[in-house]
Amino acid sequence: MASTKRKCQEEIIQTLRKNSRNGTGPPCRFDDAEIISLLEMFSEICASKGTPEKMDRNRFRDELQTCFKITDDFLMDRVFRAFDRDNDSALKQEEWVLGLHVFLRGDLEDKIKYCFLVYDLNGDGYISREEMFHLLKNCLYKQSSEEDPDEGVKDLVETVLKKLDQDHDGRVNLMDYRKAVTETPLLLESLGPCLPSQAACNEFLALMHGNLGQRSGMGRHHKQDEENKMIKHRNKEQKGKTQRK
Repeated sequence: MASTKRKCQEEIIQTLRKNSRNGTGPPCRFDDAEIISLLEMFSEICASKGTPEKMDRNRFRDELQTCFKITDDFLMDRVFRAFDRDNDSALKQEEWVLGLHVFLRGDLEDKIKYCFLVYDLNGDGYISREEMFHLLKNCLYKQSSEEDPDEGVKDLVETVLKKLDQDHDGRVNLMDYRKAVTETPLLLESLGPCLPSQAACNEFLALMHGNLGQRSGMGRHHKQDEENKMIKHRNKEQKGKTQRK
């Protein structure tokens, strides 16, 4: 079993390396040990669901919230879609590694392509006013006390569009977005937070490298939560028995 697992991991590593070298796939700057660590994490997360080779949307959302502090429901779904390269509604091991590569090892170009993919809601290669409105409205609604927050969102859309739309055609393509973000990096997440903070990335990297001892942030944290609940419940019962005596 162990040799089969190791062989599978080696095949994944070779595929990632080959696709990265010949340009048929995205770059992968993880070393072999880091890829194996991520594959082990993937298997651990999925094991409790009985699907060790696939991660479903709900489990992925749990990891986004716990490890990377990405909590917006709509954006979490968009991040899942960006990771899910073959659009089969489940993440395979390679998709998990490549998605995390953007978070942890990605350069500005990697992150530009990723964020554009997250923001291009219908996948037509453009970010329209309507898509901007949909992306920004949740953020503004949560913060606004206005009776008609739609007007505030529309104003914000026009402001962001003015900064991103480099060819002035009323919508944003990848070239527009790349040029705007390259000149002003703060515009990278101007349509909503879809990348983790550097602190969250550093914590995850330490976890990946085994510097935290127990992998409390991945897979096992689900089991630990359940164990903590059981201990708390038993303590409560014991306290009740003591009081009755």
